[in-house]
Amino acid sequence: MAVFLQSMISGILIGGVYALIGIGLTIIFGVMRVINFAHGDLLMIGMYMTYFLFALLHIDPFVSIVVTIPLMFLFGAFLQKVFINRVLGALPQNQILLTIGMGLVMSNAIMLAFTSDYKILSTTYSSASFNIFGISISSPLLISFAITIAITLALYWFLYRTDTGQAIRATAQDRDAAQLMGINVKRMSIIAFGMGAALAGTAGALISPTYYIFPHSIVGATLGGVIIGIAESVGGVYLGSGWKDVIVFILFLLVLLFKPSGLLGTSKD
Repeated sequence: MAVFLQSMISGILIGGVYALIGIGLTIIFGVMRVINFAHGDLLMIGMYMTYFLFALLHIDPFVSIVVTIPLMFLFGAFLQKVFINRVLGALPQNQILLTIGMGLVMSNAIMLAFTSDYKILSTTYSSASFNIFGISISSPLLISFAITIAITLALYWFLYRTDTGQAIRATAQDRDAAQLMGINVKRMSIIAFGMGAALAGTAGALISPTYYIFPHSIVGATLGGVIIGIAESVGGVYLGSGWKDVIVFILFLLVLLFKPSGLLGTSKD
C-alpha cells in the first residue's frame, strides 16, 4: 500500500509539471486553432537552456526560470511571427507539416550543436527526499509542483483580470468576433504562442534536475497531465519502467478515439 501511495504522489507531482506543458499547448490551440507538434521541442530547449545556465553561470535550475521565461517567450513570439502566422489560414495538413518541420529543425540543431548524448544536471538536492508517514517524496518534484501551482495561479490572474488576458480569451472564443470588436488578433496570436513556449520552457527547467536532458520529449492539459504522471509512475512500479511510454501512448490513443475534443471539452461543429 505504501508503494502504491508513493507512486500516486510522485505521479501527481510530475503530472503537475506536465499540466504546465499542456496549458501552454491549449493556449496556442485555443487562440490560433493550430496544433503545435513542436511543443515538445520547446520543452527540450528549455531544458538545455537551464542546463547551460547552471553549467556555465551556476544559476540554480529553479532560479533560472526568471531567465528562461522571457527568453522562451521571445523565441516563441519569433516563431509565430515568422513561421506560424503564414499558415494560419492554410489547410490543417500544412500547419501540421510546418510545426513538425519546426520541431525537427530544433531537435536536429540541438543534436548537431551538442550531440545526442544524455546530459545530467546534478544539484545537491537532485536526489533529495523526505519521508511522511513512511512515504518518500522527492524534494525537487515537490518544489517543481509548488512553482507550477504559483505559475498557474499567476496565469489565471493574467487571463481573467487583465485587459490583454481577456483579449486572448476573447480571441480564443471567437477570432472573427474579437477582430470586429477591435482586438488585434495578430498580436494576441504572437502573445499566445510566446506564452505557450514560455510555459513549455519553464516546465523543462523544472524537470531538468530530475530527468536526463536529451533532444527528445513528451507532452501531455491540467487533468490530462496529472493522469499521465500517475500512469507513468504507477505503471513503472507494477509493470516495469519499459512499459511507461506504452501506457502513455495507449491513454493518448484512447483520448483521441473517445474524447477528441479533450477530457473536459465539448465538440464544436
